[in-house]
Amino acid sequence: MEQNLLNQHQDIQKIDIEDSIKASYLDYSMSVIIGRALPDARDGLKPVHRRILYAMHKLGVRASAKYVKSARIVGDVIGKYHPHGDTAVYDALVRMAQSFSMRYPSVDGQGNFGSIDGDGAAAMRYTEAKMTRLSEEILSDIEKDTVDFIPNYDGSEMEPDVLPSRVPNLLLNGSSGIAVGMATNIPPHSLDELIDGLLCVLDNKNASLEEIMQHIKGPDFPTGGIIFGKKGIIDAYRTGRGRVKVRAKTHIEKKQNKDVIVIDELPYQTNKARLIEQIAELVKEKQIEGISEVRDESDREGIRVVIELKRDAMSDIVLNNLFKSTTMESTFGVIMLAIDNKEPKVFNLIELLKLFLNHRKTIIIRRTIYDLEKAKARAHILDGLKIALDNIDEVIELIRSSADTATAREGLMSKFSLSRLQADAILDMRLSKLTGLEREKLEAELKELMAEIERLSEILKSETLLENIIRDELSEVKSKFKVPRLTEIVDDYDDIDIEDLIPNENMVVTITHRGYIKRVPSKQYEKQKRGGKGKVAVTTYDDDFIESFFTSNTHDTLMFVTDRGQLYWLKVYKIPEGSRTAKGKAVVNLIQLQPDEKIKAIIPTTDFDENKSLAFFTKNGVVKRTNLSEFKNIRSIGVRAISLDDNDELVTALIVEVANEGFVSSDNEHNGVIDTEENIAFEAVVADDESIDDDAIDENCDETMLFIVTKKGMCLKFNVSKVRQMGRTARGVTGIKFKENGDEVVGAAVIENNMQEILSISQKGIGKRTTADEYRLTNRGGKGVICMKLNNRTGDLVGVVMVDDEADLMALTSSGKMIRVDMQSIRKAGRNTSGVIVVNVDGDDVVSIAKCPKADEDETEGDENLDLE
Repeated sequence: MEQNLLNQHQDIQKIDIEDSIKASYLDYSMSVIIGRALPDARDGLKPVHRRILYAMHKLGVRASAKYVKSARIVGDVIGKYHPHGDTAVYDALVRMAQSFSMRYPSVDGQGNFGSIDGDGAAAMRYTEAKMTRLSEEILSDIEKDTVDFIPNYDGSEMEPDVLPSRVPNLLLNGSSGIAVGMATNIPPHSLDELIDGLLCVLDNKNASLEEIMQHIKGPDFPTGGIIFGKKGIIDAYRTGRGRVKVRAKTHIEKKQNKDVIVIDELPYQTNKARLIEQIAELVKEKQIEGISEVRDESDREGIRVVIELKRDAMSDIVLNNLFKSTTMESTFGVIMLAIDNKEPKVFNLIELLKLFLNHRKTIIIRRTIYDLEKAKARAHILDGLKIALDNIDEVIELIRSSADTATAREGLMSKFSLSRLQADAILDMRLSKLTGLEREKLEAELKELMAEIERLSEILKSETLLENIIRDELSEVKSKFKVPRLTEIVDDYDDIDIEDLIPNENMVVTITHRGYIKRVPSKQYEKQKRGGKGKVAVTTYDDDFIESFFTSNTHDTLMFVTDRGQLYWLKVYKIPEGSRTAKGKAVVNLIQLQPDEKIKAIIPTTDFDENKSLAFFTKNGVVKRTNLSEFKNIRSIGVRAISLDDNDELVTALIVEVANEGFVSSDNEHNGVIDTEENIAFEAVVADDESIDDDAIDENCDETMLFIVTKKGMCLKFNVSKVRQMGRTARGVTGIKFKENGDEVVGAAVIENNMQEILSISQKGIGKRTTADEYRLTNRGGKGVICMKLNNRTGDLVGVVMVDDEADLMALTSSGKMIRVDMQSIRKAGRNTSGVIVVNVDGDDVVSIAKCPKADEDETEGDENLDLE
């Protein structure tokens, strides 16, 4: 007894508990990483998926076979290969059959296999399954010793360590899983694009990511949707990690004068039923306004979620609120982690493509060796049969004289130098093989076998032939499973722009002499009769005053052109909204102006159409036109819009509608000035009231015209074609010459036809409407004609605007008062007149005028008959 206790004591070993726990945890971790959670980089399958497909292959439930009970498949998997619960195996099988989970399902399911609403599948005893044609490609050639087999969990069966897969399954269907300390999340892709990318790598071993992405555009999710932005895709393909933003695909329908948002496709892995509940909850809590009803009209044809809006709701705003607040937009975090050589590793796209090609190369080499050995073995047998047929009498005599089969075998082997296999084949040969026809067949088969042996041997010797086989097989797979891309990819995406959440609204934007800017809804300024005293539009500092203002829409782009000829742009909604009397925000905080740089023109535009140009007018009378499309991509520091002389500065800039024209780049001679002989010919014309040569005027009234006015009341009208389009940094050409010293350009306008009216306003608030036809059409470079008769009571000319029946006039004074006047209430007068009192300045000066949309209300202030005639 004591001796037994002593022996047991001697068998006890001391173990450090910390080391034991570390070792056990590492073993567990590697078991989870390698044996459960992560896919193999070669066939793209986790062990459970590989075992399901192999079990189905062994059961013979291929694509052409009948369906079998899912329980039968699950039973084979857990009984032979996968020592885990049946639920885990069935859940994996169900997902492999779901078209909304797998880009190319590898299991063909019959019965209830769940839904995109999160409904679970029916029990395995109620559903049936078989392989798809794609999964047959994954298992193709597995019987030809193309992969290694390893013992199963109890050593009673053998299972494949990897599948030979003719398709790049890892990228094709993607994979997701959480292991110990690591996770993988690989998105699915289009098979067509993947194969094109693989062929690109085959053709060029050093192909760059940019070249490969000409073929592989990005992920292709089974539920479709829209990917916004390529940056996340490029990051994922270059580094193995990235973030891809996916939105639902929608369209707008009309129903009884109301907008209806219809969701056609959802982001990948979005639960439709939960999304509808989420939208309903947000509407209930009033976090999203404008929705009256949400219902699901989805059927077998596809997804259709209908969101009915209220009558006054704007669909774009509601839709973008939904994107911002619900799973209608989601982020797919890409982590391309997989197992290679029993080790987890994060791969980039090129590495995964090359790894698959190397896998296919290995498979084809092993398959070729297998086929070669089979062909050689058969040829060996045929050689023996041919020898027997060539010596048939002797062979028959030897067999007849032999006591038994073993003696006959030995006799054949020794007399004809045959192998045991050949001797056995001769002994097993039927008498029918002795006919002449059978002999010819044998010789033909032997000849074919020798040719096949030679072909297979050449494949093993030639890298080119090997790659050609890979190329042919990939092309064959592509032709079998050609399916169009489901997910749309949009090039540019930042986060949801706040512009989409802001309604279209007319705004008055003001900017002061000291550079303070703000926007105020135009409806805050009530319309008045001419002669009204106006309302305070902004509170300014003692040494500040409003220098300019304009009206625009919140979604418009503002182009800021400075006195130095630089151009910046900014969205209207990014300008802080203030009250009517607020000072606003310093514009230097919104755009990167240089010290002492002043904004001289602010041009709102809705687009950068190539059929539009931007016309620039300087103080010294220079005019220049540049195609608007040249300003669509402006850096935050701005770009040069016009090159100015040392003593010149920009006065204003206007958008002009133009036909398709070329333009002269700024590196032309004369610093970009295009003064040809044709244009210079008229610069000597004296264009004052009394001496205009009618014969020298090009009366092409169908063409758009430019109209320039000066401080001293002179003006010049000429066709826009007289100023050809130039590059951004060009100087321009002479527009108007000044009749008297101290004069300068103060404004300009674009005239579409001579029936339009021009509204002129002077420094003391005097104005008039004049038909454009009263101003003679001349050529640029002249001194012009009288635009307004000026005197001490009128002051200098401030500017001009084109009269618009759908617009009011807004005028600002230096003290910050603004008045809104109906243009039609201003008297129409001739060219050589002063006009009527439009603004009662009360000692102020008018500093700026502009047009704005007509007001809804009509408030009358001031005297209606303050004529100055």
